[in-house]
Amino acid sequence: MSKILYEVYQNDIKDSESAMYGKWYARLKSIETLSLTKLAKHIAEHGSVFTQDVVEGVMVKFKNCLLEMLLESKKVKIAGLGTFYLTAECEKGGAEKEADFNVNQHLKALHIRFLPDQTAEDNISSREFIKKAEFVNVKSLLSSGNDDEGGGSSQQNGSGSEQGGSSTGSETGGTGSETETVEAPVISGETPFDESTQVSISGPADAEIRYTTDGTAPNAESSLYSEAITLSDTTTVKAIAIKNGVSSEAATKVFTKNGSNVGSGGFETGN
Repeated sequence: MSKILYEVYQNDIKDSESAMYGKWYARLKSIETLSLTKLAKHIAEHGSVFTQDVVEGVMVKFKNCLLEMLLESKKVKIAGLGTFYLTAECEKGGAEKEADFNVNQHLKALHIRFLPDQTAEDNISSREFIKKAEFVNVKSLLSSGNDDEGGGSSQQNGSGSEQGGSSTGSETGGTGSETETVEAPVISGETPFDESTQVSISGPADAEIRYTTDGTAPNAESSLYSEAITLSDTTTVKAIAIKNGVSSEAATKVFTKNGSNVGSGGFETGN
């Protein structure tokens, strides 16, 4: 079974929800980012009949053809893995009228997105994927390494390959299992407002934005942000940025309709 390294941290962001402030959560840690060449080498050495250069050549071709298909308005589904597709990010504010919309003026960027396969036999959605891994607390892993016989030598050689190696393991050649952090998204829009308001959410480059409008905490299963959200009632918008499987802290903003005392709710647009 795979081993996922994680660490426990305390939410010390004072402007976050009172129910979340001071509480403890988990975030994943990685020991290495594999390059395409290293991944090709790994595949070639895992019972493949193809040499590393052949594997790498096919992977480069796959990448180029994937981009080509996406730019032809096609989705690409890899059975047992998931589907790649494009979403559009528009400039804040948008166009006043449909006839005024101009791609060169109002379209800001295109983003490559990935939707995990959720078929019964190959379900790697977030709720099912978690069942496939064994979790190892980095703190306990490092503590066990310090308690090993040999003292300082355990810091050089790691805490054992069965646990995935230490931060300086020779197989990875890494310099430390740095915690990858993702900046929280920014929620923008007019508040208070009269009839309705347009809400835009921006985040780090290449990050996926997930959001909620019902007051619940967003996660990887929440609505995917792809275009401005139209709110017509007092609403609490919460959003997270997800990049390389790492989630940011949740950003929260309340949009209040003038003359309304209603809690979260409203109407949203999107996919």
